[in-house]
Amino acid sequence: MTRTSAGTTGPSSDILVRMRGALPSLRPAERRVAEVILADPGAAAAESISALARRCGTSESTLMRLCRALGIDRFPELRLALARAATREEAQHGYGEHVSGDISRTDSLDTIVKKIIFSDARAIEETGSTLDLDALRRAVDALAAARRIDIYGIGVSAFVGMDLHQKLHRIGLFAFAWPDPHAALTSAALLNEGDVAVAISHTGTTIDTVEPLRLARGRGATTIAVTNFSPSPITEHASLVLTTAARETTFRSGAMASRIAQLALVDCLFVATAQRFFDRTVTALESTYAAVQSRRYPPAGPGRAERGRIPGPTTPS
Repeated sequence: MTRTSAGTTGPSSDILVRMRGALPSLRPAERRVAEVILADPGAAAAESISALARRCGTSESTLMRLCRALGIDRFPELRLALARAATREEAQHGYGEHVSGDISRTDSLDTIVKKIIFSDARAIEETGSTLDLDALRRAVDALAAARRIDIYGIGVSAFVGMDLHQKLHRIGLFAFAWPDPHAALTSAALLNEGDVAVAISHTGTTIDTVEPLRLARGRGATTIAVTNFSPSPITEHASLVLTTAARETTFRSGAMASRIAQLALVDCLFVATAQRFFDRTVTALESTYAAVQSRRYPPAGPGRAERGRIPGPTTPS
């Protein structure tokens, strides 16, 4: 099956997303340039190719290779894209200066909150704006028609996988989440054509997630990768690739920052799949809600706190 993923071209405002996503696949010198640009895209946009090369301690040919890796033909096009992206970020942040997710020693609590919320909101927005809708549509087709759906993820990605499992299970789809590496491999060994394997890995390099996907594809299953980086090892074994655009901040590793974008993408995947079975989905959600609503406390009545009574299981209003 032909692999589908987000392309390397797109709106100029997405250049920073594409550059972050390309980091693991860049050569060391190209990556050094990319990291300098990402640290302050506005400053990079104002420099000539020779000035930027000197600042990065590299050659102009390295900058041209970086441009080609990003799907850009000429350096002036990169400068223009960076200028637009920097202006957009500054306008959305409201500080009138370049914004990163980095937390400094002197940041106030108010500034820390603003930086974290900004980074998370941008991760969701950029994930949506760069998401390959054709790949998403084909992934929904596969889930809707699947005999069974096996979901793989380790660490923080396992929580996202279990969230997807819970959602799919609630609407009656035959889904499993396998956060244990050995269980994931044994499940993949039993998949066949007509089944779907979904692997979630922020870096796309986690062996315990990549290997079950590789095995599942070898068995004929449709394989879906959810990752922040394409290309990466996990995408080599994926029929379909769905990319996130998570932003890292100080004290928040990629694995932590990835959850926001991954959960947003999983919601898109689930809702679009649930829509295919609209009436059945509504009935299933109502039935599962009714099954657990008796486990809620009812709203507190007058004097309940004073009397110290604990209410029994009744239907909440």
